[in-house]
Amino acid sequence: MNEIMPAAAHDMSFLGLFLQADPIVKSVMILLVLASLGCWTIVFEKLLRLGKLRRQARAFEAAARSGDRLSPQMAGATGRIVTAGHEAWRDQDASESRAERRERIERAMRAALSADMRRLQVGLPFLATIGSAAPFIGLFGTVWGIMNSFSAIAASQDTSLSVVAPGIAEALFATAIGLVAAIPAVIAYNKLTTDLGRLQQSFAAGITALGDRLARDRKLHVRAEAAE
Repeated sequence: MNEIMPAAAHDMSFLGLFLQADPIVKSVMILLVLASLGCWTIVFEKLLRLGKLRRQARAFEAAARSGDRLSPQMAGATGRIVTAGHEAWRDQDASESRAERRERIERAMRAALSADMRRLQVGLPFLATIGSAAPFIGLFGTVWGIMNSFSAIAASQDTSLSVVAPGIAEALFATAIGLVAAIPAVIAYNKLTTDLGRLQQSFAAGITALGDRLARDRKLHVRAEAAE
């Protein structure tokens, strides 16, 4: 009975594995947990912002295609894009053709859109980095933990499971945390990147329609500017 007690002393719960782990393995675990929390913070923040911008993009595209009046006073990315378009429209050159005027107006609106897209992309490189690096960081903790297990075998001259199991369990736990951090980060990065591309396409379609209107119908927009 007395020989069984040391094996029973090892706590194989997640918390126990963490508390009993080697300092190096424990540091790896803490780093991965913090990285995972950072990833989820970015994901939730991006999902909220993308949901809001998706509604703005749909409204902007619908209004631009239907000919509804778009005001620079509109909130968010739509207002900044419309403002850029109107400012480019005001800077008219009598010598330029309609196609040149349209291209200049659309270029100004696309520049405003690109600035918003760059702000939305902040944090995505972090997701990509964690998605690719976290498994290897966890693997480092695993290798270190297994090395400790072999050291324990050599020191005790005992190859029983009670000697080997705790160190291996701690090592594999580090790998599991690495995968828990990496898998959501990869999925979120792919989804957010795809959503950003679709959002940009939606705004671009509205920019094309609005640019054509601004370049084609000067008098209508002169009255619109006077009314603002």
